Amino acid sequence: MSDRPYVIDQLISAKSIAARIEALSREIERHYAGVDKLVVVGLLRGSFIFIADLVRELQMDIEVDFIEASSYGNAMVSSREVRIVKDLSGEIAGRHVLVVEDLVDTGFTLSHVVALLQARAPASLRAIALLDKPARREVDFRADWIGFEIPDEFVVGYGIDYAQRNRNLDHIGKVRFTD
Repeated sequence: MSDRPYVIDQLISAKSIAARIEALSREIERHYAGVDKLVVVGLLRGSFIFIADLVRELQMDIEVDFIEASSYGNAMVSSREVRIVKDLSGEIAGRHVLVVEDLVDTGFTLSHVVALLQARAPASLRAIALLDKPARREVDFRADWIGFEIPDEFVVGYGIDYAQRNRNLDHIGKVRFTD
């Protein structure tokens, strides 16, 4: 499927993303005011650019860790089977944790990861997603903070890929097949 010719139409500009991340950072700082240190957990791979920009904006003590889950492979739709490919390196029991996700569509991956982490007894556990696609939701789950709500379109860029391509775009683009 990744051999199909396509073009990418810009959906969200790099400037809009930067402005939204700055605003989200201020909201997160207010929420966690008084917390000694926040553990920011990036959900790999798609969130790596978002988490980098987000933690650079946060004016508080943080620790960064990563978890990698897979439910897509090279497909355009979720398999609904969530596999943990890489687990956290550190312990989160008794700590404040923020999970950073690139895109919530069906909700399977993020709800699975949040349930997994909740079982490890953090002091608090919240989630942030750069993009939310509520039209595709199959699990009753919503991130605590959302960058942008988007329509049911297949998107790439800013860390999000299509068959391991287009992650390096500085914006979010909508994939449009040309055949």
